[in-house]
This record gives sequence, C-alpha cells and structure tokens, in this order.
Amino acid sequence: MKETDLYPPVKAHLEAHGFTVKGEIGPADVVGMRGEDMVVVELKRGFSLTLFHQGIARLAVCDCVYLAVAKGRGRPWLKALRENVRMARRLGLGVMGVDVEAGTVKVYAEPGPYTPRKVARKRRMIVSEFERREGDPNLGGLQGARVTAYRQEATLCAEFLALAGAAKGAEVAKSTGVARATLIMRSNHYGWFEKVSTGVYRLNEAGRAALSE
Repeated sequence: MKETDLYPPVKAHLEAHGFTVKGEIGPADVVGMRGEDMVVVELKRGFSLTLFHQGIARLAVCDCVYLAVAKGRGRPWLKALRENVRMARRLGLGVMGVDVEAGTVKVYAEPGPYTPRKVARKRRMIVSEFERREGDPNLGGLQGARVTAYRQEATLCAEFLALAGAAKGAEVAKSTGVARATLIMRSNHYGWFEKVSTGVYRLNEAGRAALSE
C-alpha cells in the first residue's frame, strides 16, 4: 500500500460533504475548499510522530486538520487507534480511518478544541497513594517493581510479627499504625502471612525472606 492509495477515498469523502478537493497543495497532502471553509488532510499508512508533527504544522493554515491513516484490524490496531485518537483530540486534530479496499472513510475524531473529562476516581487513587506513601522510595521513570503504600504497610505488619510472633490483627494495627492491618494479612497479597486462628496471624518463611531482602 502507498500513501497515494488513501487519496481517492478521502477525496470522495470530502466531496460528498461539498468540498472541492485537490492533492499536494503546498506542503499539504490534501486540501478541500467549500466557499471560505478549508480542510486539510495529511495521509499516512499508519500513525507516527511525523504524522502528528505534520498535522500540528498544518494548524497554522487552518483549524480543520485531519490525520488520515489506513484502517487496520485486530486488537493491537484498535488499541493504537484509541491512544492516538486521544492524543489527536488534545492537539485539536481530527482522525480518519481509510478502508482502501472498500473505498470508504470513517471519522474517529473531529478537529477542534477539546477539554478532556476528568475522572474523579482516578484522581482520588493518585492522591490517596501519594498521601499514604512514606518518603519517596522510587526513582521517577523506574521500570519494574515499585514500592507502593500497600507494600510499605504490609512490610510494617511483617516487621511487627517478626519481632512479636503471632498476633491479632487489632494488635498489629495499633502497634504499627496500619489501620487495615487485618485486611492486609487476610488478603495475603505477597504470600507473607499465615492464619493461626480467627483474627490471629503470623509471619511465614516467605515473609522472613522478603524482610531479609
């Protein structure tokens, strides 16, 4: 497939909306005019940083700029589409998917100002983790395992049991300041704890090994 294969479906789509369309006008791949209204489309076989750079540059010419890519199939393509559409919206760019074989175009995003919707639940999660985490144990940009507030709390519980032996969850919570100590030991996310009796837990060998590390 060549980028020029995307042109006929895009041209037909714009003409169906009343635009007169011409290719390769100045730096733009596609330009459509409808009276004083202008639309610019940049064509690429797939999403790339270069495509976004070109789209941003065309915003100096007009407000209605689309990025057009060949429509793919499968989950990887749909995932890439969602992520790239999200970025395009934040930049004020539209997105078209071109089915070359069918000669059709699907618009996934329209150009124009966009204000992302804030997700209160996600904000609360970040604020909660920030406030509960002790110190700053992770380097920004770290790949792999991270020290979370949950792990810090589980470690406090493990350290207490290593010294005190088996204990009730309420006692662990009071001594460590970890309010959800019983829940942490019962859930046993890291495999460090063993239930001795109702509400009573002790540290197992895996937990001792984790503390020694």
